[in-house]
Amino acid sequence: MKLNIAYPESGTQKTYELDDDKAVQRLVDKRVAQEFDGDILGDRYNGYVFRITGGSDKQGFPMKQGVLMNSRVKLLLARGAIGYQAWRGRAGERNRKSVRGCIVGSDIAVMNLVIVKKGKEELEGVTDTQVPRRLGPKRASHIKKLFDLGSADDVRKFVIRREVKGHSKAPKIQRLVTPVTRQRRRQRKAALKARHVSKIEERSQYYTLVQKRAQVHKLRSKAKTTRQLAAKAKKTSAEA
Repeated sequence: MKLNIAYPESGTQKTYELDDDKAVQRLVDKRVAQEFDGDILGDRYNGYVFRITGGSDKQGFPMKQGVLMNSRVKLLLARGAIGYQAWRGRAGERNRKSVRGCIVGSDIAVMNLVIVKKGKEELEGVTDTQVPRRLGPKRASHIKKLFDLGSADDVRKFVIRREVKGHSKAPKIQRLVTPVTRQRRRQRKAALKARHVSKIEERSQYYTLVQKRAQVHKLRSKAKTTRQLAAKAKKTSAEA
């Protein structure tokens, strides 16, 4: 079995060969996202604590979280899920694909591990080296968190730049709040408020007009009824 060990703090990753059959048997029946002591893998990993993040069998079928089996199953998967690449198929299409359960079996060929706690001895190529981050954060809140900035500090002065072919490049800051942004926000709020006030005025004018027309219609109807009664009374008196 191969162990693909990653160390997030240093940004390194390396694959080790595990030839001890007893150590492999100790990993059987463990699950994805489960933590275990590195002592069961050998003296080299004493003091380490690992977390299982995944794995695959000899045919390359990956382990999938939530499938409580130690064998291979066929599931109806959507694009982008583990075992079904996002560029395959059409939008909204689901397909039946073979994946492994989240329980480690004896036929697992590669297991992905993450170091949760570092041990006494250094792992060559993993804990003894440091890989710097190539790119810095883009979001304004992440930059503030990285450099411990306040609301009065200008985030644009703390963007991490990198040299590329004789010139420097910097990412476009996402969710950056500038005076222009605040001004546009105030303009949108003012326009919304003005539109709300104008709608209220138009509504009041409309109901005033409706009420006025109803009154005019009522007066006209009353006048018509009065004329009809007067004409009827005049006709009755003439016949008499």
